[in-house]
Amino acid sequence: MANKNVSVITEFVLLGLTDDPVLSTLLFVLFLIIYVITVAGNLWIIAVILTTAQLHSPKYFFLSHLAFLDFCYSSVFIPKMLTNYLAGQKAISQPSCLLQYSFVNMFLTAECFLLASMAYDRYIAVCRPLHYKGLMTPTFCISLVAASYLLGCANSLTHLSSLLSLTFCGPNVINHYFCDIPLLFQLSCSDTQHSETLFVVLSGATSVTTFLIVVSSYLGILIAVLKKNSTRSKYKALSTCTSHLTVVTLFYGTVIFTYLGTSSSYPQDVAKIMSVFYTLLLPILNLLIYSLKNREAKEAMKRMIRRKIFAQ
Repeated sequence: MANKNVSVITEFVLLGLTDDPVLSTLLFVLFLIIYVITVAGNLWIIAVILTTAQLHSPKYFFLSHLAFLDFCYSSVFIPKMLTNYLAGQKAISQPSCLLQYSFVNMFLTAECFLLASMAYDRYIAVCRPLHYKGLMTPTFCISLVAASYLLGCANSLTHLSSLLSLTFCGPNVINHYFCDIPLLFQLSCSDTQHSETLFVVLSGATSVTTFLIVVSSYLGILIAVLKKNSTRSKYKALSTCTSHLTVVTLFYGTVIFTYLGTSSSYPQDVAKIMSVFYTLLLPILNLLIYSLKNREAKEAMKRMIRRKIFAQ
């Protein structure tokens, strides 16, 4: 068999959201503001939870890790996107591109399992309140969070090893603002059937498993609430779940809708715009939802601000 010269590409070009210089400047300012608020807000929530004894409960323990994941998730690709807007260049090296997707996948997978753990926590709080402290022990909560991170790492490493087995020899243009795996499959000159099957199986298993845990937890909560005679009791039970239910609905709704949008029936530009919601806006929405809907968190934040002001 004759040898063929194959030019292996060493970098990709991220087209981003627009080529318009004026619009690019506006997007840079907007995304910079979003990123600063996301980073500062989530780190602030973590600091408040860690330093406030009243918030040392399973609910806020999980929330602190959700804030940490949102901080990490945003930091994977937003700085690179801002740098591209500022420098006017769109190149990203192949190793950086594969690592970028791997970290996005890791944090996204971990967040799926963390949200499922938070749903189970709310189920125990509403349906078995007398046994809550005995079931949701610190050791058990740490185990759930550790499992979320480990499953995220395992999923990410599996996809990364699959991507490393592929060859990219051109074209190298990615019509997106970050390295997403379906688009990398399209650019590979290797047989991607095995990698695509692996992606579908692992992503499907993660999504279905965590979604079923969330749905079954909230079905149990709904049944328990309907059995209560007092309207006040029903309201109190539901109020403990509203923040998490809102976040879960936004998370699964936007992710599912986005990846349905990557099918051939939707233009890639439409899917790219839809992905802005769950990659850029969802972390800041999580921050606003939990800070505005949780009375304990708001009170703790006010006390910390007052301490900072009077300490000066």
